[in-house]
Parts: sequence; C-alpha cells; structure tokens
Amino acid sequence: MQRLYDFIRRHPTGVDVFWAVFLLGLSGMSMVSGVYDAGREELVAVPVALGFSTVVALRRKAPEKMLLLAILVGVVQLVFDVRPGVGNFAMLVITYTVATVGERWASRLALVCSLSAAALSQLRWESEPGGSWAQAIFVTVIMTVPFVLAWVLGDSLRTRRAYFDQLEERAARLEREREAQSKVAVAAERARIARELHDVVAHNVSVMVVQADGAAYVMDTAPDQAKQALETISGTGRQALAEMRRLLGVLRTGDAPESGEYVPQPDVEQIEDLVAQVRQTGLEVDFKVEGTPRPLPSGVELTAYRVVQEALTNTRKHGGPDAGASVRLVYFDDGLGLLIEDDGRGAAHELYEDGGADGAGHGMIGMRERVGMVGGTLDAGPRPGGGFRISALLPLKPPG
Repeated sequence: MQRLYDFIRRHPTGVDVFWAVFLLGLSGMSMVSGVYDAGREELVAVPVALGFSTVVALRRKAPEKMLLLAILVGVVQLVFDVRPGVGNFAMLVITYTVATVGERWASRLALVCSLSAAALSQLRWESEPGGSWAQAIFVTVIMTVPFVLAWVLGDSLRTRRAYFDQLEERAARLEREREAQSKVAVAAERARIARELHDVVAHNVSVMVVQADGAAYVMDTAPDQAKQALETISGTGRQALAEMRRLLGVLRTGDAPESGEYVPQPDVEQIEDLVAQVRQTGLEVDFKVEGTPRPLPSGVELTAYRVVQEALTNTRKHGGPDAGASVRLVYFDDGLGLLIEDDGRGAAHELYEDGGADGAGHGMIGMRERVGMVGGTLDAGPRPGGGFRISALLPLKPPG
C-alpha cells in the first residue's frame, strides 16, 4: 500500500490521465446507452466529453487554463442543449484544484461559477417539467452544495499549505540566525582567547627575559641572586604553562581531556601576588587597596587583573631602568577603580592610540576592549610630570 501511495505522489499527472481516460470511458458508455438523442446533441456531446477529460488530465499542470476550458465547455453545453452527464464531474474537480493551487483570480472565478452553474443548469433543463418554484430552488441548492464544498475544501488546503510554508520559512530563518549568532560567539571567544594569550605571554615571558638577563649578569659575582632569578624564571614558566593549558583547553572542548595542571581565572586577590612577582624583576611597585574589599563579578575581577598585568608589563618594557610604579585599587559603592602610574620615560605616543601608526599597541587595544566588555571606562596617556598613567573604572553591574 505504501508503494502505491509513493507511486501516486511521484506521478501525479499520470494519475490524472488515468482518471481522465476513465471519465471519458464513462461518458462514451452514456452516449452508447442512448442518454443523448441522435443528431446534433450526440455530435456535440463527443467534443464536450473530450474537453472535460482534458480538464481532468491537465488540471495540475495548467489549472487556470483548464478552468477556462471547463467554462467554455459548459457554455457549449448550454448553447447546444447538451444535457449534463458524467463528464460534468470535471467541473467539480477543477473547482477544487483551482481553489487549492491556482491563482487568486482563478479561485474567485471558480467560486462564482460554482454558485451559478446549478442555477443555469436548472433554468436550461428543468429536472421535472411543470414542477413548483420551491422544488426548483431546492434542487438548485442541492446541486450547488457539492461545488461550494469542493471550493471550501480546496481553499482550506491552500491556507494550511501557506501556514506550513510560513512555519518552514520561519524555522529556516531562525536556523540562519542561530548559525550567525554561533559564528559571532565563536569570533568573540577567539578574540577573548587571543587577549588572554597575549597577556600570559607578554607578562610572563618579559619577566623571564629580565630574570634571565639578571642571572647571566650576576652568575659569577652573586650566585645566590642568580639562583633566585632562576627560581623565579622556573615559577613564572610553570604559571605561564598552566594558564596556557587552561586557555587551550577551551579550544579542545569535546576532545578527550589531557592530563595537566589547570588553574582558575585570575582575580583581584591575586593582584598582590602579581605585584610581588614584578618586584622580583627589579621594578619598584607601590601597591595599596582603598575602600572595603568585597566579592566582585568574575568578569570584573579578571579584567582588573589583566589591566594591572598589562600596565606593569608596559612599564617594564618602556619605563626605563630606574622606573618605579604604583598600583591603586579603590572600592566604590558601585564600582572598582584602578590607577596604575609610573615615573619612567613612557612609550611613544603612537603606542597608546588605537593600533598605532605602525600597527603596534595591541596590548592597549586589548585592555580597552576588556574594560569595554564589562561596561567600564579606561583612560591612558602620559602624565604631566613624566611617566605614564592608566586609570579605569569597572562597574559592579554588567552593562545593560
């Protein structure tokens, strides 16, 4: 049964042709049995039967044209006095077809013809000559009902198909929007990971380079200091590897987890450890906390840590050999304030603008993006008395 149903769905025109031939055969049997009188009526009945069969055979391929053909054949019936027969069933079929898949004008025309066909037939051929007008009206209504039901069924099916098409279009649009949002989220995550890697590499590698240079300088004259510098290099390298494993673990989501050390996101409490680590490189840093410390959103804590880390890294790179720095954390009622200053010679003007003329300054750009992501503000630039200043205000509530 399923195979038959699939065959019918794959060959709709073939099915229509089969029913058209069947309808033509029934019309031929009616003519042979003497339904039509010999003479002109019988001669016209043949093309009428062929016309109705053609309507059924091609109703799916050209519904509007077949509707006009059915109307023309019906007019021929009225003019040449060919009484309705089995072939007139094609009018019912084309009415349903046009209401389902035809153009709107064709559907309305089919409805008008459905409402008027029975009345015209009753006026042309009375079912019982001499009957009352009430009987004629009753017969007209009874003959009109099937045509109206066919049109209503077809129009309902059209509405249902249009509704399902809208649902499919909406589902496809939502799927496209979901894919677009996924791509945006992936791009944002990659940018975040890139900033994290920049902070980890720039800070820890710069510390290791400074300590390695110091160890090589005092290797012969002060072995203890050289040993301490090597220990700092080792600890800094382990910390950098741990943070990089954590970041790369994000990229391996869904894969088998690798054995290794994973550390939590840095927070405000680790800023003091960061300052102590920087002091070991020879940079004097004054660190103070003002206000009452309290729990902060994880995004704000990570942003604060990275801003301080980037600022101190820039001081080591561009501040000069005798530079000193100060770090201030201020807890406000509605936010966290950061102030990082140094008294060194500072970086070139292009390095703290958007990208710089030479493409440098990516750390500063990443810093601004981080602060902007939590809805904060950042101000960076040379100090009036020399050196460099970075100030940021991070709100406690997320933006929006």
